[in-house]
Amino acid sequence: MARKRQKDLMTRLTEAGEEALERLQEVPGGQRVLEATHVLRDRVDDVAKRLRKLDPLEKRVDELERRLKALETTRRPPAPRKKPKPTA
Repeated sequence: MARKRQKDLMTRLTEAGEEALERLQEVPGGQRVLEATHVLRDRVDDVAKRLRKLDPLEKRVDELERRLKALETTRRPPAPRKKPKPTA
């Protein structure tokens, strides 16, 4: 029952959105608004794609930082230097 109501609600929202878009096209300047909206959508999609490409790079940097920290914490102090024997 809840699913049917939800479907009806989604159907009504979709229809209302379609009607609103049709009305917006009829309004002076409405076509420009729709075109700007489409351009914005394309740009947002492009940014999202670029951000997804950064995810593997961030993982690599995290791994390298972890390895570097492990190397720094396990580094031993330098061995003491031996003084050269005086030659006679």
